Amino acid sequence: MIILIVLLVLAHAAVAVTAWWLAQHYELASPRLLWGLALLPLASLWYTVRRNRRRPLATLSTLSALQRGPTGLMARLRHLPFALALLGLGLMLLAMTRPQSKDSWQDVTHEGIDIVIAMDYSASMLAKDFQPDRLDAARDVALKFIDDRPNDRIGLVVYEGEAFTQCPLTTDHAVLKELFLKARSGMITGGTAIGLGLATAINRLRESPGKSKVVILLTDGMNNAGSIQPVDAAQIAQGLGIRVYTIGVGSRGRALSPVAIYPNGQYKFDWVDVDIDDAMLQRMAEMTGGRYFRATDEKKLHAVYQEIDRLEKTRMKVTEHSSRTDEYFSPLLAGCSLLFLSLLLGNTVLRTTP
Repeated sequence: MIILIVLLVLAHAAVAVTAWWLAQHYELASPRLLWGLALLPLASLWYTVRRNRRRPLATLSTLSALQRGPTGLMARLRHLPFALALLGLGLMLLAMTRPQSKDSWQDVTHEGIDIVIAMDYSASMLAKDFQPDRLDAARDVALKFIDDRPNDRIGLVVYEGEAFTQCPLTTDHAVLKELFLKARSGMITGGTAIGLGLATAINRLRESPGKSKVVILLTDGMNNAGSIQPVDAAQIAQGLGIRVYTIGVGSRGRALSPVAIYPNGQYKFDWVDVDIDDAMLQRMAEMTGGRYFRATDEKKLHAVYQEIDRLEKTRMKVTEHSSRTDEYFSPLLAGCSLLFLSLLLGNTVLRTTP
């Protein structure tokens, strides 16, 4: 009896462990069929009761010869066929739940934004209220902004009294950054042509196929040059669906700024009033659906670019794919093999009387 209990416990444990392993590693297409495993303890109970109620086939005058029960190896393993059949049945029931492996992957498509940075390179950008000056501080923060947007096409427009495209729209940000660093104040006629700078940036975006187009215009002064008024350029941007973010760079009050240039090319610095046309820059931004920011130091300038980065997030289209593969064959084959082995043993070396 003890051997029977041990074999039944082992068979049930093997089925339970297999069921747990399949649930951990696969998805069951028909998990409700797990209730079929309740048949196993019922079958075990039926077998145990049946073995204990066997009819005697012979009447003996004494039982002393049979008190110790069967002692041979084959006699001790007489319950093995049923245990194997029980385990095989359990595996077949698990196969019927259809365990499936899943292979998933994603296709991610980035929908980048076309951005043109229009930066004021006039001599006043060399003022020392930023470290080391406004131009270098603004350029360093812009380069960090470029690094944070690898999926966008970005271009650079440089303006003083005139404007030109230093770098057209490109995803080759290494080239863009190199051209950014090569631009210098004094390359073109002096002055601050804000309207012309914005118009040049708009012209770079006008034929762009991108769905989202943005200009980031940075200046430290007032429009005093160029043939295009800033508000007129903003109206053009509005009509073309281009958002304009404007940034006023400069501390409040007075700053040490270039006021003249010596014959040797060095600038003479003196304290001058910081004069930025905040109202005009705000109007330009609001007309196009953008925003105006005032950066009075390096920390605020960095926060401005972070805010623009947050407002103009690169769009991503994610397509999910998955495939499933049935994994029922292994438990089914093992179950059938165990049933066949049980039948073979039960009718040969471990055959018993009914």
